[in-house]
Amino acid sequence: MVELQALPANNTWSLVQLPSGKPVVGCRWIYKVKYKADGTLERYKARLVAQGFTQTKGVDFFKTFSQLPN
Repeated sequence: MVELQALPANNTWSLVQLPSGKPVVGCRWIYKVKYKADGTLERYKARLVAQGFTQTKGVDFFKTFSQLPN
């Protein structure tokens, strides 16, 4: 899987030990196909997203951030 190998190569991912007593946050791969205006294939895109709804405020995180739309 090329996408998974690209994460550590681009320094966007590091594998660490799970702290004791902490639950694992799930994740999911999202795949998208991008097309040009004429309908031909431009590229495939993939991203890994965390399932943040499994986290507990004050335990797994303390602050949240959401970028405002332009």
